[in-house]
Amino acid sequence: MDTLKLLLAGDVMTGRGIDQVLPHPGDPRLYEHWVRDAREYVRFAERAHGAIAAPVAFDDPWGEALAAMDRQAPALRVVNLETAVADVGQPWPRKGIHYRMHPANTPCLAAARLDACGLANNHVLDWGHAALEQTLESLAAAGLRTAGAGRDRVQAWAPAVLPLPDGRRVLLFSMATPSSGVPRAWGARAPRSGVALLPGLSDRAARVVARAVAAHRQPGDRVIVSVHWGGNWGLAVPDAHQRFARRLIELGAADVVHGHSSHHPLPIEVWRGRAILYGCGDFLNDYEGIGGHGSLRCDVGCLYALTLDDLGAVQRLQIEPFEVRRFRLQAADATARAWLCSIFDEGGRAFGTRVQGWDGERFVLGWG
Repeated sequence: MDTLKLLLAGDVMTGRGIDQVLPHPGDPRLYEHWVRDAREYVRFAERAHGAIAAPVAFDDPWGEALAAMDRQAPALRVVNLETAVADVGQPWPRKGIHYRMHPANTPCLAAARLDACGLANNHVLDWGHAALEQTLESLAAAGLRTAGAGRDRVQAWAPAVLPLPDGRRVLLFSMATPSSGVPRAWGARAPRSGVALLPGLSDRAARVVARAVAAHRQPGDRVIVSVHWGGNWGLAVPDAHQRFARRLIELGAADVVHGHSSHHPLPIEVWRGRAILYGCGDFLNDYEGIGGHGSLRCDVGCLYALTLDDLGAVQRLQIEPFEVRRFRLQAADATARAWLCSIFDEGGRAFGTRVQGWDGERFVLGWG
């Protein structure tokens, strides 16, 4: 039986504070109500955990996660990239936060050897349509395939086609809902750039996604449907998310549902043999020193390693946890691991999943 290993992570935010410590920091001006200079986020992190010797190398933010990715030896590495990659454009009006990374810092993304980035989220258009076009150009020039945003509706809804060495393919579809903070005006249209925006999570919407997948899927293809949905905080998985993800699987539209938007991980479900990651959490961000939300933490992120069989069913699911310290990923400590275990084990039991064990580096999930 042929297997396929995928490595997924949630939101990657290399803009704003992280951009400022990379070799080519962009204009630090911000238009937030509380912070007006991106370098202030660097100072927050330094006050929490010590000085950052900027400029750091392009690979530095990935820290210990780089070796972890190599140890996993996945066929593909996929994240949700939550920033514009541009030095043009204007901040989107009446939007509280605007992320961007200077295009000259794109080697930071290449350093992680990412294969594809989902772009349907509430930050890719923070600096307008011109910045989105530059983002698409910058990522393509770096060899990163993208899905979920484009110069028109057709391109935004098209998958990233990821060929495998054995001739098979993985299709990555990326889409977002207004519940994650995406302005409705960001939806891509026939003559206008934007993101693949789902108006809701109804059965009809699931069928729309299923038709989009069927238009591109070939025999033997595996499909990841990446969805940016819901709020930033809270461990409860909305019923609408559960119904929608399960329906995608029932319709044959997804082998993996890759959910994100919450700043922290959420429980995982295996439905009819397919993995549903309801919320992967932030993987890399500049929130260090700001704090979380009650007991919920946004400085702890995970790599999710999924091994699929030749029909797309998940055979093995491992989760490797990290913490952000001085804008650099390092192995999570015992306190962070215990907190994550409560999410994946206690929270997961409502979905039929549990933590089977810890192998010294990662959690091993069980189900059934």
